[in-house]
Amino acid sequence: MIGDAASRAATLVEALPFIRRFAGKVVVVKYGGNALAGTSGHDALDVFARDIVLMRLVGMRPVVVHGGGPQISELMSKLGKESEFRNGLRVTDAETVDIARMVLIGQVNPQIVSAINVHGDFAVGVSGEDGGLIRAVARDPDLGYVGDVVRVNPAVLDRLIEDEFIPVVATVGTDEDGQAYNINADTVAGEVAVALGAEKLVYLTDVEGLRRDVDDPDSLIRQTTPDELDDLIADGTIAGGMIPKVSSCVDAVRRGVRRAHILDGRIEHVLLLELLTLEGIGTMVEENEEER
Repeated sequence: MIGDAASRAATLVEALPFIRRFAGKVVVVKYGGNALAGTSGHDALDVFARDIVLMRLVGMRPVVVHGGGPQISELMSKLGKESEFRNGLRVTDAETVDIARMVLIGQVNPQIVSAINVHGDFAVGVSGEDGGLIRAVARDPDLGYVGDVVRVNPAVLDRLIEDEFIPVVATVGTDEDGQAYNINADTVAGEVAVALGAEKLVYLTDVEGLRRDVDDPDSLIRQTTPDELDDLIADGTIAGGMIPKVSSCVDAVRRGVRRAHILDGRIEHVLLLELLTLEGIGTMVEENEEER
């Protein structure tokens, strides 16, 4: 019993330098729809919520940006619509953008907010439509109502953060005429991190990180730079749905976010393992290789 208590105390002591380092810093966490699906071993959403609340209680300023791709696909299937993707982006007609809004704003966002607020009344759900948070334009006529982010209005999130709330952002944006657009959540997370001057941008997904060989677990890339990732995209090593995620990592780090991480959201307490211990998890991206 004493040994267990001593082990827990040692873990807290190990976390202290990291708590000091990240106190007052914004950490943007993208919680993917695949991570939300969880595993049979634990309630993934509840564990995620506990980690986010702990981050807030030790002085960090977490901001959650969530996707909902699998949930959107599931509802589309129930409604008799087939999902189509091009370069990792969902082709979105008028009916599909309404389905995306229903799922992201009406289902996934309140689900995450409720899970966090079980452990403290901190979370506030917002969408990119609220207060002009996310302005968007159409990316490509062939993709329909898929948007590119024109700008993020940080004032909306800054006010919530200053009042010690945890913003939970659904990734639907609007253009100047109020037309809604479905925007890739990876892209939004990167833009939000840049707009807030975040210390870290963390992607929780259903893979352990980036691999040089997708079929070889031993080829996991622990640390890398934007230039190296550009090369991996160019040679086809990184493809499909990972392209938006990796591209937003690259862009965010080049625009001032100190580090970006791609982590396996199915691992219990993966956020705390990455942020508050010496053990590196997943893939870390940083601009200056010498800082390693």
